[in-house]
Amino acid sequence: MVIGRGAKLDSTAFLRWLDTATTENQLHARQRIIHFENPAEYQRFALALSESVKSSPSLATVKPMPLIQAVSCRISDAEPLPDCRSIWMEEDCPVNVHSTVKKHAQPGGGIPWGVQQVKAPSAWSRTTGHRIKIGVIDTGVDFNHPDLRNSLNRGINLLNRSELPHDDNGHGTHIAGTIAAANQPKGMIGVAPRATICPVKAFDQNGSAYVSDIILGIDWCVRNRIHIINMSFGMKSRSKSLLNAVTNAYNAGVIIVASSGNDGRRKAIDYPARYPQTISVGATNKLRRIALFSNRGSHIDIYAPGDKIISAWLRGKYNEMSGTSMATSHVSGAIALLLAKNPGLTPYEIKAILKRSMQPLRGSKTPRSTGELDIMKMLKAADNEAR
Repeated sequence: MVIGRGAKLDSTAFLRWLDTATTENQLHARQRIIHFENPAEYQRFALALSESVKSSPSLATVKPMPLIQAVSCRISDAEPLPDCRSIWMEEDCPVNVHSTVKKHAQPGGGIPWGVQQVKAPSAWSRTTGHRIKIGVIDTGVDFNHPDLRNSLNRGINLLNRSELPHDDNGHGTHIAGTIAAANQPKGMIGVAPRATICPVKAFDQNGSAYVSDIILGIDWCVRNRIHIINMSFGMKSRSKSLLNAVTNAYNAGVIIVASSGNDGRRKAIDYPARYPQTISVGATNKLRRIALFSNRGSHIDIYAPGDKIISAWLRGKYNEMSGTSMATSHVSGAIALLLAKNPGLTPYEIKAILKRSMQPLRGSKTPRSTGELDIMKMLKAADNEAR
């Protein structure tokens, strides 16, 4: 089948190929991302796709991703991509949330140890994160949790767009609690209690998603002018598609905070935290030492509490969890405090301020170049820069 005539893509021929590729041999099909090099060709194709879905129901499974000029779909291994210079394909990899063992817990009422350790309470007389929107791309959130009721907006459910992003796993609720819970004295309080969580449900009840789900979540955050995206998940393989999405969000002024992974590796961290456009986060324990499970090394921008963190859970309950996921939520909350006070800061400036204002870590083998989040030092460094 001729798809490209010279440098030009024949949208009709390509749609015919897609219709066949997404219906045949689905037993041996895998999730793929197909990119269009030419923006005008992508626009033409996206328009043709939306019109063709009425007559070819199988094309309804093809998901457009305008942020990176691509589509995601399940294609049989037996179907090679047609020969056309202006399109290319890569695997749509699975991604998992970053947390380890969880156990039921009761909050002591008030301020969790991690929120105390990063010195958030000392900042609340100056900033509480008011009007800062944080997109939590995760498993959703418990909309009925008493500690989160005043901290949420509708968000989006990418797995079922007709429903609210309800959490059926717990991980997303835990992350949201650390960032912005606001229910003293009975419940808990997060790092930025007046910030707004925008839950983006991209992960299923097992804490799994595809790269395409993440990209759709990033796209939603960019279009809805979200200030910060919390990414408490990762994968080992590099994805050009995810890098494109992260770069486009960064260029749009969105701050992306990503967890480094829980494999205890010393010289490597997971993607997307490994991309330089993100703020990559490792985990510490109560002793200000790097947690044993945390990935570490020169790719980490900052560490934050991630060991035995108590936060909100499903059905109004609480759970203790450990992971670089938990550390990442502390950093997202801290940036919300910073942005509410200094709204003009760019992602580049915020990363520089964080790296200039860290607390030294404890332990003889810890790197001297990276430290733990200290919100009071961070605010002071931002004040000095503003002068």
